[in-house]
Amino acid sequence: MHFKMIMVFVEDDKTDAVMDAARDAGATGATVISNARGEGLKKSKTFFGLSLETQRDVVLFLVEEHRSRRILEEIGRVGMFDAKPGTGIAFQIDVEDALGVAHQAQKIVEDVTEISK
Repeated sequence: MHFKMIMVFVEDDKTDAVMDAARDAGATGATVISNARGEGLKKSKTFFGLSLETQRDVVLFLVEEHRSRRILEEIGRVGMFDAKPGTGIAFQIDVEDALGVAHQAQKIVEDVTEISK
């Protein structure tokens, strides 16, 4: 099987919605790294030296290659990444090899078999 890694940088209040949308589109799991910080075109505002930016999460999905585009599009739609600047970004990269994904591969095979019936 060939996999893609989808990396999502999203406001922490949208993490659950993004994960639900990805799962509905075919993702079988994710890893969430909390309390990330990012900066876009405009420098973050501060108030007496304290940052006023929202907290971000980094969400990592390892997905089967044929499902990756649909999952990525759903993440972008739910996260509203193109609708409002600064809400987040998502991208996918090729994964050359992966270990520990046998259960994910088995789930994908079961889903394909079920659809074929």
